[in-house]
Amino acid sequence: MNKVSFGIICLVLMILVSGCSRKKDKFINRNWHAVTTEFNTLYNGDLALTMGKEQIAETYNENFWEILPVERMQVSEEIMLPGTARNAFFKIAEEKATKAIQRHSMLIDGREKNPQIDEAYLLLGKARYFDQRFIPALEAFNYILHKYPASNTINHAQIWREKTNIRLENNKLAIKNLKRILEAETLNDQDRADANAILAQAYINTAVPDSAVAPIKTAARYTEKADEKGRYHYIEGQLYNQLQMRDSANLAFDKIIELNRKTPREYLINAHLGKAGNFNFSEQNSSELLQLLQDLEENRENKPFLDKIYFQIAEYYNHLDSTDLATVYYNKSLKSPSKDNFLQSVNYETLGNMNFNKAQYRLASAYYDSTLTKIPVNTRDHFFISRKKENLKDVILYEEIAERNDSILRLVEMDTEERLSYFANFTEGLKEEAITQAKQGKVAEAEQKEFLPRGPGLPPAIGDPASGNVFYFYNPVRIATGMQDFLRTWGPRELKDNWRLNSGGIAATGPNGLDEISGLIIDNNPKFDPQTYLDQIPGEPAVIDSLANQRNDAYYRLGLIYKEKFGENKLASEKLRSLLEFTSEERFVAPANYYLYQISQAEGAYSEAEKYKQTVLTNYPESRFAAAIRNPGLAIKLEDQAQNKYEELYKLYEQKEYQQVIDLSTAYGEKFKGDDLLPRIELLKALAIGRLYGILAYKDALNYVALNYPQSDAGKKAQELFNTSLPKLENAEFEPELNQSNIKLLYSFKNEEREQAGLLKDKLDQAILDLGYKDLSTSIDVYDSANLFVLIHGLEDLNRAEGFVELLKINTKYKVKEEPIIISSGNYRVVQLHKNLDNYIEFKNNYQHNP
Repeated sequence: MNKVSFGIICLVLMILVSGCSRKKDKFINRNWHAVTTEFNTLYNGDLALTMGKEQIAETYNENFWEILPVERMQVSEEIMLPGTARNAFFKIAEEKATKAIQRHSMLIDGREKNPQIDEAYLLLGKARYFDQRFIPALEAFNYILHKYPASNTINHAQIWREKTNIRLENNKLAIKNLKRILEAETLNDQDRADANAILAQAYINTAVPDSAVAPIKTAARYTEKADEKGRYHYIEGQLYNQLQMRDSANLAFDKIIELNRKTPREYLINAHLGKAGNFNFSEQNSSELLQLLQDLEENRENKPFLDKIYFQIAEYYNHLDSTDLATVYYNKSLKSPSKDNFLQSVNYETLGNMNFNKAQYRLASAYYDSTLTKIPVNTRDHFFISRKKENLKDVILYEEIAERNDSILRLVEMDTEERLSYFANFTEGLKEEAITQAKQGKVAEAEQKEFLPRGPGLPPAIGDPASGNVFYFYNPVRIATGMQDFLRTWGPRELKDNWRLNSGGIAATGPNGLDEISGLIIDNNPKFDPQTYLDQIPGEPAVIDSLANQRNDAYYRLGLIYKEKFGENKLASEKLRSLLEFTSEERFVAPANYYLYQISQAEGAYSEAEKYKQTVLTNYPESRFAAAIRNPGLAIKLEDQAQNKYEELYKLYEQKEYQQVIDLSTAYGEKFKGDDLLPRIELLKALAIGRLYGILAYKDALNYVALNYPQSDAGKKAQELFNTSLPKLENAEFEPELNQSNIKLLYSFKNEEREQAGLLKDKLDQAILDLGYKDLSTSIDVYDSANLFVLIHGLEDLNRAEGFVELLKINTKYKVKEEPIIISSGNYRVVQLHKNLDNYIEFKNNYQHNP
């Protein structure tokens, strides 16, 4: 290295060292720090900020069903921990801005000498803003406004401060400040566009859409960015639509369409669809609209938007009442890839409504189910769709019962040859399908068809342990399942020695072109055996009667639901007429004729109405339906009367007047046939029977309610008691009182001795009070139709009980002569449930002699 080169290097190093100082107000120092800040630190920071903004825009999912925000940024409710960032690019941008301020700020004598520091604070505020830390961002923007009033970025900083105020929901303050900013003539075009756009956003946030129109139009006019121009015009169109100014909205959408490829395609497509949604079918040519939508559908560039295009075509056909074509396109929209959950929910709901209007309630309910999966739970829409679906719950349930039981009862009516022929054809079709699938590598599952619901009095299914058919080789379902498990584990193998070691052996193909194991699985699968289904057809009269009762009840309920809830008189009439063909029971026939009389009158079929009217008046003159025909205003009073009678029955039950409850329930059952309260009356009667006659009678009574009113709340409660409570009550074994801790004294009386029983209870109450036995109490309990008990409760053990009995005998004030039975609480429960007091006395005597 020569002396000249060495000297130049030293000179450069001296300039760099002297220029690095932030305390000297020299030309070299100022420009070195300014250049380094602008072209190094801030350049990298701006680059990171731009990349972060692009990442936000890419992940942001637009909701074109609501007015778009002017800025593509989703504010998250997630709380971030200190030192963490939502986006790594914004963290880098903030670090670069902080580095520029810390290393290159030249604050000398209270004035900043580096002209790039205000840009660094602006970058700092933006990075914090996009990282959704709005309070720190506001501090950065305010710092610029207070410390750099002469900065050339002052207007930009003011606008960003108001953007931040809007994010902090200080909309009114932002509107006031933005109006003041816009009055200045020093704004450049882009700043003016930004200021007007966020002013429009503030008006939208405060629900003043008419005030938002002018600033958003101005923003679209001044912005230099094509994507913003398309977005602002689309917001303009949405605002006009909200204000019911469709012509103005269409003009705004036309401006987007004129931009064509200069604006993002999502705005262009939604502008076309927005105009289609505003189409006036009474004044415009609908064929032109259809041609436009078909052109959009056929354009390959629009493939990402087919879900929306199909939906708009479906709306077109739906408006013209071409429901079949509309259904096709709604389904096409659902099948197209889509991130728009709201669009999918609208498709499902519309299809649900269309099926509801066609009285296809089960299909409608399925669509409403799908709608609910696309709607947030805690929303108004979710509540309304849930309520729609709930209204269909009963009709779907009863339709399923009617359809299932109808099919079973039709099979019951067939003779043996007809049944065999029917199921032979049915299983042959299943088998052919299974063979086809097996050739493709699928194995038929070992499943079975069940016709009957499980419940009391109904036969068990094949393979059900209750049926006794549990031994492996006697159970075709278990055999087929075992074969499937073998095939899944080992694959098809030939039957020969060392089969586990021979992995390549494939069984020979049979006549169907299947390997041996697949053929065996299909041949042994009970799904393809007609006998599987024949065995499940009920033959017991009790089961058949139960199915018929369920079917009849379902038809009756459907008739009422279609008539009262949905106003579908035609469907209601069909169900009630079918019911009259099935049964002659008064509890169905009388109300069915009455409601058919009402329907015929409403439909103007007066001769039909007269026929049903005379049937009720002639055959059931004492029924409430006849009374309602003679005096139409009486119907509501009769419903109130039924409610009052039920309440009276319940009071009698609480007073332990069980026999009276049973007798009155039987009478009311005749009087209120067909009333919704009848199942509740029958359940109360069952409870009274259990109290009076014991567990066996209780079991039969519950079974009756469950079988005859299976879909009512009372019937379901009876079924629940039958399945869960009764098994726990069936134990009839007694336990010795010697180690029991809760003992009772039981005095037995005949029913005609009720007065003596009352006198004894009063005497016992007085004795307990006088002797200070605060833990003891007395009661009169009904045992059966002929006997009742007077009881003392709460004695701690057997010795205490025997001592208290002796005390009552020898005390001259009381002299209780009656001899009580000493019984534990558990044994008393068994006695009341099984009405076996004599058995208990025998048990007690035997135990005393043979402890």
